[in-house]
Amino acid sequence: MEIDTSKWSGEGAFTRALLDSLAGLPGVVLIKVEDSPSTRSDADYNFIDNELFVAFETRERQEKVRRLGVLPGSRTVLERTIGLADLESALSALQHIGPPDYSDEGMLQYLRTERIVPPYQTRGYKLVELVRIYEVGTHPRRSAKNAEA
Repeated sequence: MEIDTSKWSGEGAFTRALLDSLAGLPGVVLIKVEDSPSTRSDADYNFIDNELFVAFETRERQEKVRRLGVLPGSRTVLERTIGLADLESALSALQHIGPPDYSDEGMLQYLRTERIVPPYQTRGYKLVELVRIYEVGTHPRRSAKNAEA
C-alpha cells in the first residue's frame, strides 16, 4: 500500500477518514490525494475540495485466442481484482463513511457540511468538504473555468 499526500494540504477531516478507510481495504495498492483548485475560504464559510486517485491490485490471467482464425494460442491479460463499484460497496458498509452522495462509472463523490462555532466568536462559519474518488488513469472532472486556472 502506497499513499501519496505530496499535493495535499492536509485539510479535511472527512478526507483523512476516507484515507484511513481506503488504506485498510484489500485490493487497493495506491492512494494519491490532491487539493482541487476550487478550494476557497471566506469569513462565513470554508470550502475544501479534495480529489483521491485510487489504483487497484491486478492479476494475470491466461486467455485462449485463435490467431488468423485457425491457430490456437493464448495471451496474458491483466485484470483488476476490484473496481470502483466494489469500492463503493465497501465504503457504503462502513458506519463512519456511508454511501456516496453521487456516483457513476468513473467517480464517487462525498459532500459533508459542518457548522463550526469557535469559543471566542459569537458567529461561526460553515465548513463544506467535497471529496471525489477516481481510479488512477482517469482525468478529474473540472469545469472549464477551473481547468483554465
